[in-house]
Amino acid sequence: MFRFEEKIIPLDTWVNQFIDWLVEGYRWFFQSIKLPVDLTLTALEKGLNALSPLIAIALICLIAWRVSGIKLSLFSALSLVLIGLLGLWSDTMTTLAMVFSSVIFCTIVGIPLGIWAGRSDRFNAILRPCLDAMQTTPAFVYLVPIVMLFSVGNVAGVLATIIFSLPPIVRLTSLGIRQVHPELVEAALAFGATDWQVLRRVQIPLALPTIMAGLNQTIMMALSMVVIAALIGAGGLGAPVILGLNTLDIGRAVIGGLAIVLMAIILDRVTQSMGKN
Repeated sequence: MFRFEEKIIPLDTWVNQFIDWLVEGYRWFFQSIKLPVDLTLTALEKGLNALSPLIAIALICLIAWRVSGIKLSLFSALSLVLIGLLGLWSDTMTTLAMVFSSVIFCTIVGIPLGIWAGRSDRFNAILRPCLDAMQTTPAFVYLVPIVMLFSVGNVAGVLATIIFSLPPIVRLTSLGIRQVHPELVEAALAFGATDWQVLRRVQIPLALPTIMAGLNQTIMMALSMVVIAALIGAGGLGAPVILGLNTLDIGRAVIGGLAIVLMAIILDRVTQSMGKN
């Protein structure tokens, strides 16, 4: 009689051996990947925390007013003052630094990959399963190898966030490039434009609203990763949520979650308005 119990594939053991091999032989490589993320995050975190809260609120309100209008500016001011009065200002600045760091690297990597996927069916076919795996693999699964390769802390949290939030900007950039009408591309080529000029002056400008939608989704996914990243020692607004859950302090968890929601609304409305404009 056939029994699955006698035919178990030791995949978990193989994965453990593979991670151990990476840690022992290539830790230097992963530490070099960590360096630019660490420098960017440290600079942003120190810069945001060095700003006076009133100046930071004024700057955010000014940006909200310029891109969306007075309503979002007032909402941003009230939300940020409330966050400050809840004692979460420093955590919010750390979270913003982590989100901005993640989005910077997602943009640097994601937009070129999306453009390449939008212009090449073969590359798109290769890339799509990778993006599917990045989006569907539970975030908790890759927290362990990230801790083993990059240790704990904010930088490890940012790297986990980059993996989690990269796919939307790649997918939507590719979609935006593919949605540009072929006749417009043919017309540009007929007038003697090179491939680079077609990309820079026709495809990217027409795909920009879709690319901005991808950026918006990347920011939202980076914010949603804040709490999970706190499990591997990342600070910011995820820390009070995790601390509240561990100590059954519901109030602490709720104010942490409220601050995340308010920041998500502000960033969402600002990036949506930037995309429309």
